[in-house]
Amino acid sequence: MQLVLEGISKKVGAETWLYPMDLALRSGAVTVLLGATQAGKTSLMRVMAGLDRPTQGRVLVDGRDVTGVPVRERDVSMVYQQFINYPSMTVARNIASPLLLRQESNVDQRVRELAAKLHIEMFLERLPAELSGGQQQRVALARALAKKAPLMLLDEPLVNLDYKLREELREELSALFSQGESTVVYATTEPGEALLLGGYTAVLDQGELLQYGPTAEVFHRPRSLRVARAFSDPPMNLLAADLLGQGVQLRGGPALGLDLPGRQASPEVTVGLRASALRVQAREGDVALAGRVELAEISGSDTFVHVHTAVGELVAQVTGVHYFDLGASITLYFSAAQAYVFDRAGDLLLAPERAKGF
Repeated sequence: MQLVLEGISKKVGAETWLYPMDLALRSGAVTVLLGATQAGKTSLMRVMAGLDRPTQGRVLVDGRDVTGVPVRERDVSMVYQQFINYPSMTVARNIASPLLLRQESNVDQRVRELAAKLHIEMFLERLPAELSGGQQQRVALARALAKKAPLMLLDEPLVNLDYKLREELREELSALFSQGESTVVYATTEPGEALLLGGYTAVLDQGELLQYGPTAEVFHRPRSLRVARAFSDPPMNLLAADLLGQGVQLRGGPALGLDLPGRQASPEVTVGLRASALRVQAREGDVALAGRVELAEISGSDTFVHVHTAVGELVAQVTGVHYFDLGASITLYFSAAQAYVFDRAGDLLLAPERAKGF
């Protein structure tokens, strides 16, 4: 199914919820809507589904204008943060409900196949109230998959689940979506989730569509500071700098030898460094930044070290579990080739070499 949004916008009273945007989803692929809370993700999905009519613009499905066509007249499946199941039906009947509406054959077999994919086959005869929240969410997902709708909309479906269960479901969903049976739109606030799901990513901020493209391209070549902020977890380290003849000069710190394109209207730039680009061990040719440990957080298999330096507050993502004394002296190292550079207006001037070719 090809879903195209042409110049759609959404106003509610005097407030603009969605600014004018064009978006053509890739048929049979996953599109991640990435943005913070109130970025416009849910509003956009409601327009896609037909729950809301855009203030301006058109919604096209396979070339047909469906603007204003209500959701009940469209073939769409949806899963929300708060799972919705039929409380009086068993898990099996919940999953089977869309299959029975279509009068499909081999309903039991299809139900068991979907239940097995989502690891809930042992709960088929139970009622939803007898399941945990995570198990109930899996039932809602299985029912959405059973519908085989050409458009599947998932609005932060894993946000209320515990960390371990979210990780398991992300991997399961990524494998299921890769089969390309539906065009999937998946809303999330988490950059890591977008990277895991792959496909395409649309970055939203305060109702604006900032960038859309293959997920790896958007991650490695954010076209603006706003995109870089939205697509970094932890947030990208941003440092004030000035252009030099052969690179940039960090304010209060060393110069970076970078080959910047063309002549810029202003010498003021911002250097961006992802937390993963900063290290505590030096390599040949590295730039060194001396500082003081402000905080060290262990998260999973990584340690996030917050460091006060002369160029600003930095966060380094160090692989492995490490312990750092608060207030201790520390030196962070990075390669200048891993630096992003944004002009005064916040537009991308330079991305790391490894990102080219996406």
